[in-house]
Amino acid sequence: MLWIFWLVFAYFLGSIPFGLFIGKICCNLDIRNEGSKSTGATNVARLCGFKYGVAALILDVAKGFIPVLMACQYSHNWIFISLVAAAAVLGHVFSIFLDMKGGKAVATTIGVFLALTPVATIYSIICLLAVIALSGFVSMGSLTFAVALPFFSLVTGSIGMVPLACGMTVLLFWTHRDNIKRLAKGQENSWKKKK
Repeated sequence: MLWIFWLVFAYFLGSIPFGLFIGKICCNLDIRNEGSKSTGATNVARLCGFKYGVAALILDVAKGFIPVLMACQYSHNWIFISLVAAAAVLGHVFSIFLDMKGGKAVATTIGVFLALTPVATIYSIICLLAVIALSGFVSMGSLTFAVALPFFSLVTGSIGMVPLACGMTVLLFWTHRDNIKRLAKGQENSWKKKK
């Protein structure tokens, strides 16, 4: 029964659309109707400015970090912890506040794995930032992160996290499916390109 409470808590927290709230409160915009129409930090930064994008990023990371860190303090059962982690990320992707729609879950996934395997996550973030800097495409950096996460989880000794990381890789590729199509057609918007 307590497991159900934890899963509901993680899913509810993951569902909170902080990017949407920031857009409405700080910029008087419904970011679901502007830019990429995503509620994530990248779209917030493009539409409202860098500082608001950073705020959205931190809050979305916290949605994954907080419930997983608390779950780790409550139990050392990796199945339970993995389920809590998945619930937080799925809450972001399928938000109860957005008619079961949501964001692409990169930031929330980062939060989850910062709580579980910080070294592997930091290495993966470095790869993400490097690819964004070189290519100009946030989506390409996000996909690189998705691939790097299970690899670095394995090589840094967090073997128990590899199945969860692989699951997140599949989910992140799915949430970025439209970006992948645009990248393939050369139609993806570069971060460096003003809209």
